[in-house]
Parts: sequence; C-alpha cells; structure tokens
Amino acid sequence: MEQYIAELNEAQKAPVLHKDGPLMVIAGAGSGKTRVLTYRIAYLMEQGVDPFNILSLTFTNKAAREMKHRIAQIVGSSEAKNLWMGTFHSIFAKILRIESDKLGYPSNFTIYDSQDSQRLIAAIIKEMGLDKDIYKYKQIQNRISSFKNSLITVRAYFNNSDLQEADAMAKRPRIGEIYEEYCNRCFKSGAMDFDDLLLKTNELLTRFPEVLAKYQERFKYILVDEYQDTNHSQYLIVRALSDRYQNICVVGDDSQSIYAFRGANINNIFNFQKDYDGVEVYRLEQNYRSSNNIVKAANSVIEKNKSRLDKTVWTANDEGPLIKVHRSVTDSEEGRFVASSIFESKMQHQMLNSDFAVLYRTNSQSRAIEDALRKRDIPYRIYGGLSFYQRKEIKDVLAYLRLVLNPKDEEALKRVINYPARGIGATTIDKLVVAAKHYDRSIYEVMQHVRKIDLNLNNPTKQRLEDFVTMIQSFQIMNESANAFELTEHVIKKTSLIRELKKDGTPEGITRLDNIEELLNGIKDFVEGQREIDEATGNLSEFLEDVALATDLDNDNEDDDRVALMTIHLAKGLEFPNVYIVGMEEDLFPSALSLNTRSELEEERRLFYVALTRAEKQAYLTYTQSRYRWGKLIDAEPSRFIEEIDDQFLEYLTPPVNSGYRYKSMIDSDIFGEVDKSKYRQKKPVSGTPPSVPRPNEEKLRKLRKLKPNLGEPLKNTNTIDQSLSEGCKVEHTRFGRGQIIKLEGVGNDKKAEIKFDNGSVKKLLLRFAKLKVLD
Repeated sequence: MEQYIAELNEAQKAPVLHKDGPLMVIAGAGSGKTRVLTYRIAYLMEQGVDPFNILSLTFTNKAAREMKHRIAQIVGSSEAKNLWMGTFHSIFAKILRIESDKLGYPSNFTIYDSQDSQRLIAAIIKEMGLDKDIYKYKQIQNRISSFKNSLITVRAYFNNSDLQEADAMAKRPRIGEIYEEYCNRCFKSGAMDFDDLLLKTNELLTRFPEVLAKYQERFKYILVDEYQDTNHSQYLIVRALSDRYQNICVVGDDSQSIYAFRGANINNIFNFQKDYDGVEVYRLEQNYRSSNNIVKAANSVIEKNKSRLDKTVWTANDEGPLIKVHRSVTDSEEGRFVASSIFESKMQHQMLNSDFAVLYRTNSQSRAIEDALRKRDIPYRIYGGLSFYQRKEIKDVLAYLRLVLNPKDEEALKRVINYPARGIGATTIDKLVVAAKHYDRSIYEVMQHVRKIDLNLNNPTKQRLEDFVTMIQSFQIMNESANAFELTEHVIKKTSLIRELKKDGTPEGITRLDNIEELLNGIKDFVEGQREIDEATGNLSEFLEDVALATDLDNDNEDDDRVALMTIHLAKGLEFPNVYIVGMEEDLFPSALSLNTRSELEEERRLFYVALTRAEKQAYLTYTQSRYRWGKLIDAEPSRFIEEIDDQFLEYLTPPVNSGYRYKSMIDSDIFGEVDKSKYRQKKPVSGTPPSVPRPNEEKLRKLRKLKPNLGEPLKNTNTIDQSLSEGCKVEHTRFGRGQIIKLEGVGNDKKAEIKFDNGSVKKLLLRFAKLKVLD
C-alpha cells in the first residue's frame, strides 16, 4: 500500500489517510478524485475495515467496475468482491430485493425503464378518457418523477392544496388521479420505476427502524462520488445511513453541478459542513488533465459565478496551444469546419478518430456534424441516442424474459402477448384489462383462470390465452436450472421471434436479426463474466438487473476508433485530447430556457466549464452567424461565455463579429451629463389650428412611369461559369464533396453538369449557381 500512497501528491494524501469522521473533498476538474476514492477505500481495508462495512456510491456502473478493479490490484480480488460499490440505483435495488417483503413487493420485482413508464401512463390517460394533447404522457411522467424525487407521495400530493391548485391552473386537475393509478398499477404488476428505487428505500428506512439500524451497522464507512449531483431523495438516504457512525466521505465539485433539471440540489454540497459536526475539508486543486491555457481559461469563466466554494484550480502541465475560436456563416458550414479540422489534424499529427470529441448543448445539433463527418468518411459514434436495449426487437426479447421472472409485469405482457401474432387481438386485451381491474388481479392471473371468469370470449381465444400461459410456465421451469444465455436462446426459438424477423427481407429487418444475435453474444459474455464474481450464478435475474440499471456510458467500447459525438451533460467524467464545443451562441448556449434567473444562468456556466475541461490539449469553440431552428433560418450572436474568457487564452481563426477598430476615449463620458432633448422638441400650439404643411409645387413634380413586371428574365447571378469545365473533370462542391463530371449539357446560363460524387450520389447542377472548385 505504501508504494501506492507514494504516487499521491500531498493534497491527495491527506483525505486518503483520514480514517474516521466526516470529510469533504472539493475536487477540481482533472484533479485525480477517482484515484483518491480508490486509494482511500484500499487504505481503509488495509487498516482492518471489513469490505462488507464499506459502501461506495459512484456516478456510473462503469466507474464502479474500474474502481473495484484498481482496488483488487492493491488488496486482492477476493476481498474487493465484498465491497458494496455501484450507483445509487443499483445499490438500493439490491437492498430493496433483500427487504422487498416489508413493502409488499416480490423479491424479483421488475424495474421499469423510462419507456415502460411512458407506455403505462399513456394507457392510463387513454383509459380515463383524458385529452392526450393536454395530458401529454411525457410531461406527466416528468411531473410524477419530480414528485417522487421530492418525496411527494400520492398521499402527500392530496394533502397539498398548492400542488393541486398549480395542476388545476395548468388545466390538468386530474394529475393526482393519474399518479395514484400509476402507482397502483406498478404495485399490482410487481414493478418499480427508477424513481421508486430511491423513494421506496426512503420508505423502508423511515417506516422500519430495525432495517435502518441494520444498514447503519453494516455501512460503517460511506463514500459518495459526485456529491454535488445528488437530489433530495438521495441526500436523505445518505444522511440516514451515515447518521450512526458519521464516517462519511463526499467528493464533488460545485463547479461541475449540471443536473438541476434532474432534481440535483447543489445545496447538498454547500450545506455539508452544517449537516455533520467537525467536518474536515480537503481541496484537490492541481489539474492533471488539461493544458495550462485550458485550465486558466476555464477558471476565468467559472469565477463569474457568485455561488461557488472557494478553490483555485492550477496545473503544472505545459502552456499548450490557445483555445481556437471559429465563426461560420451557417450550421452546415460549422459542420464542414469541424470535419475538415479533424481530418487535417489526423493527417498532420497521426491522430486516432477517438482522440476527438464534438460536444453540443442539444441533440438536434448533431445532424450537421454527422453530415460533414460522413462526407469526409470519418467514422463517429453518437452517445445518448437510442440505446441498444431500447431497440424494439431487443425490448421484445427482454419482455419475454421479464415475464419469466415476473409474470405479473403488465407492460411486458401487453407488449408480447400477440407478438409474434397468435390471434389475441386488442379487443381481447381490453377485456383482460377490465377484468384485471375488476378483480384487483394482474392480467396474467386473469389469463390463468380464463375458463372460470365470464369474459365473453370464444373457446379458440381462451385456448390461445391458456397456451400463452403454458409457454411462460415452461420457461419458468427451465429458468430453475439454465443460465441466462441458455434460457434466452430457448425463448427466442420457442416464440418464433427469429422466424418473424426473417419474413422482413429489408436491410432494416436484417439489422434487427443482427441485433438479436448481438444480444445473445452479450448475454454469453455476461454469463462468462459472472463466473469471476463471488456468489454470482449468471442466471436470468442477474442479467435483467444488469440491463435495467445500465447507465449511458456503461457499454462504451474503448477499442472503437470513432469520433465521439455527445451532449455536454453526457461528457461529464470523460476526457479527450481534442474537444470541439459547437453552437456557442446566445439562446443556444446559454439556453434561452435558462436565462430567467441567476441560478439558471450559473448552471449553464458550470455546464460550459465542464465542456471546456474535457479537453486535454486543444479546445475549439465554434459559433455561427445564422442557424436553422424549427425550420427557420435565424440570426445568431456569439455566446457570452466566449466573451467571459480572457482574450490572452484565445486565438480567433476568423475575425469575431463586430471586431472592427474602436477608439477608446481618454475622457470619462460622465463629466458631460445627460442631454435634455425636450428643450429642442417643437412644442404643440396651445390653441388654434395646427400649423399647415406647405404643399409641394405640383408643376415641378414628374410623373413616374408605370412599371411592368418582367417575369421572363431569369434572376441574375454574379457567379461566372468556369469555361474550363469538361466531362471527366474532377471537382469539389461545398455541400456534396468531391466528384467527377460525367455529362455536360445546355449553353450559356442554362448550362448543366451531371456529377457523380464520391459518396455515390449523382446530382445535376445548374453551373451558374453551383460553386464548383476544379481539382488538379
């Protein structure tokens, strides 16, 4: 252990060697906080603390796995396996499965993802006969999510007249009823959504003091990463668990608090010293990631925030190149600049595609970047798009697997009961839903007793429902002895999913088949990996838990040589040698939705700080003079955040807008005071008629001739046609890229060229408008 401690600087060493009592580590960007957390856990274990008594909460499962791997290298893998380490949701899901009976849930409860929740809410809105344009299911889901994260239960909602009045004012007075029905349906289906994993943990620790005492005794040492991003619900859980021993270590950076829209409360880190007695505060201020120019530039921006903890980030790294600022006319031109810059950097400095990241404020900005990268044949990967596990064919397979563990899962059942088609139509499903509500049972339980209940169904339909139940029961029997891979392979064959997809011979259908094959490969890999984990079996329950709690970046393949495209929120915790921050314009970044209060603007500034500090060597800031928003071309102006960076750290690749010469006067304008212009205004007469306006001399006026519209002449164009163009000539077009002229036709202003471009497309262009560059 001593050799690892020797790797730390003095600021890092102090919190690692602090054994007992509360401590807060304020860690600047790139200051090695992961190393501090890792070595602190290893040090506690070296000091005789049982790993079963250590709880470590991280931001992603990937981060937890990496930390556990590094700890295993120091203290041995057998002991590292005993640590309770993972995300809030994964750790509390584990606790809830152990204690589920106290809350009336089965231990194999399903975890609904966002899509499952939305489908259920949409179904409830439809069943209640509400206007779906007023009660939009995504907005209702967000509202319910905010309730749960603020610990507003259904009972608390109906006891709060202010909340009810606010919803009534928004013309959605029945939100409380939707919330209640949603919770009831989840409970009846044996399902929890992501927010429930926190809400139900709070309920467990509050209603059952013996359970709280049990976990307080177990988790004698608690470490929380990214503490600035905890919401109220997470804060209360950590506070409750750490209350007995108060050996709590939180690590965070208020300058990187960017998740207020998800309910994160920056006051949790500001108030930490008030919550615990005798808190020791340590600061990690040396940045090991970025060049000096980037660190200083980021500091010059974030210091504009009034709400911040005291720290000064610095680095011993080289000065590095200046931050490059580029102005484009349009977003398409911005994309071409980014693609060309990446291409040239790769050629000149032999860089990999994975050395580059393009960060944007909103997902919609990726289109222009993608178009430009494709034209340059630069491979890229979009993070935060449609997750592999959210694809329809994968969700279908997972729905069958979820039913094996929990046949009460209503959303999974409705998804696959008639897919592939087995003659169970929407009318039948509606009757099942009504009966389930009437008897207060799950749909699956109604199907099990379909012969005993009068559902007004014919015998063939009843037989099909019974056959479906029998099939699921056969899967359940196999699940008792088979691992996740063996069971999934059997389910896919037995349900005829592959046969169904093979009917679709389109490229999309083939891709869906490939995705199912990839799913099987992933499950096989998961089962193999579980063999390394103590007490793990690689069964279906473990696999579905892993899938349900996967975070955005958990499946990142580091060997994949592609340019990374992602929103800034997703980039948190990552680093790249070269970073392009695009769309640096007012109302886009900072967002127009975040300019109402100082706290919202400060969050946007923290978001820019996060974006800038992802860069190790070179950062680019790009903005446009006009951009398409909602199909309209609008004028744009540079973001205030560019102006907030000291000029000494910037290099303008294009002259900034309004960068003309301006004389700086040596006289203070205040000495002149304000001009009272009212003295010079013509006063209206107090009485009498208003002064008459002299009429012009009509004899001296010339009559304007009546203009006739000339519709026959084509619009004049200033572009001249390059007379050297000929068939076979190689050219480059600003939009379509490089190509070869295969045909010329027409004369004069009507001359056209048919061009085959390198991307495979063939375009016929009017030469007087086409801006073609002849290539040698």
